Amino acid sequence: MGVVSYNSEVTTPIPPAKMFKAAVLDADNLIPKVLPQAIKSVKVLEGNGGPGTVKLITFGEGSHYKTMKQKVESLDKENLTYCYSIIEGDVLGTTFEKISNEVKITASPEGGSVCKNTSKYFTIGEVEITEEKIKAGKEKASEMFKAIEAHLLANPDAY
Repeated sequence: MGVVSYNSEVTTPIPPAKMFKAAVLDADNLIPKVLPQAIKSVKVLEGNGGPGTVKLITFGEGSHYKTMKQKVESLDKENLTYCYSIIEGDVLGTTFEKISNEVKITASPEGGSVCKNTSKYFTIGEVEITEEKIKAGKEKASEMFKAIEAHLLANPDAY
């Protein structure tokens, strides 16, 4: 098994605590509303939202994937960090054992926040992951944060 890591960063004018609440704590409800073409639904299969929770994500009709299962690894509301792994689903294909993501939201000097994500792809055997695939993953994450940002800017009293 190999491990390939990459980092991405997105800045937003939304304050850190508000972005964390929307993008992490309420993501199961918010993302299907702001990106229905990407995520149709999120259902908790086990747990209460904290570490160990397993969720079934059903992709929207615009996706070429059907479902995936995510496991919450850690959730720190005070330090605004969240770690989860994709543990099942056609997203993994025959290439990946799992994909882990660590999200940290910090204050930016301009008053908004910086959303940092570290993704680790655990491959089955020795598989080469192209820069193209990494770029596509970064773009999807950025698209999600920008959709949440647009929702929060349009609804300033939310969260």
